[in-house]
Amino acid sequence: MNIAFFITPKHESVCLQKEATMRQALEKMEYHRYTAIPIVDRQGKYVGTITEGDLLWKMKNTPNLTFEGTNKISLRKVPKNMSNHPVSINADMNEVIDLIMQQNFVPVVDDQEIFVGIITRKAVMSYLRKIAAKEIGNLDNLRSVSSM
Repeated sequence: MNIAFFITPKHESVCLQKEATMRQALEKMEYHRYTAIPIVDRQGKYVGTITEGDLLWKMKNTPNLTFEGTNKISLRKVPKNMSNHPVSINADMNEVIDLIMQQNFVPVVDDQEIFVGIITRKAVMSYLRKIAAKEIGNLDNLRSVSSM
């Protein structure tokens, strides 16, 4: 199955520029109720994902850092403890499924590594649910035919 059907496009996705601050990341996460957000550079290339955990660890490990001080710390200075691996727009669904088991979402990039959007765990689960329902329906049909 073509993964393009599952992509939430960039213009509908929440992402941050790598020049953004911790404060901007925290505010976006709070507003959208997300625990992770993709990061892109000025050319639009996917460069990584920032998570709540990354921000919390940075706050914990930075002496005297206050919430107000987070507006002075660039995301570049926040160590990323998790690596959300992207897939190519030409990837197959099996590759997406393998990654989504480890990540909240799968970033999707084009041939030049430009971020084009994300595939959410919810989209993948809906897809798998439809496949399972179809298979269960086929099993039910087989049972009714064999009992005749």
